[in-house]
Amino acid sequence: MGIHFGKANALAEKRRESPRVSAEKVAIEALAYLAGEPEALGRFLVLTGIGPAGLRSAARDHGFLAGVLDYFASDERLLLAYADHAGIPPSTVVQACRALNGG
Repeated sequence: MGIHFGKANALAEKRRESPRVSAEKVAIEALAYLAGEPEALGRFLVLTGIGPAGLRSAARDHGFLAGVLDYFASDERLLLAYADHAGIPPSTVVQACRALNGG
């Protein structure tokens, strides 16, 4: 039985994640947020051509997740609202977008 340090253990685990894994998590969380924003979700679905039923399977694709973050990065209002909701700086979303786009 080891010693558990709560948040310290969680932070250490997060540091061990690759930038790509961290970026995917940001994208999945952003997609979950988008699902609660009907107007923004509708625009996203029109742009991607994916129906609501296809979101879950599409979320397994790295390219799709990059597209989710591209969508947020292209809409400052949505980006700022999501960042505020998630308690992260908007730059985290932009950096995650770059990581998933290979740059």
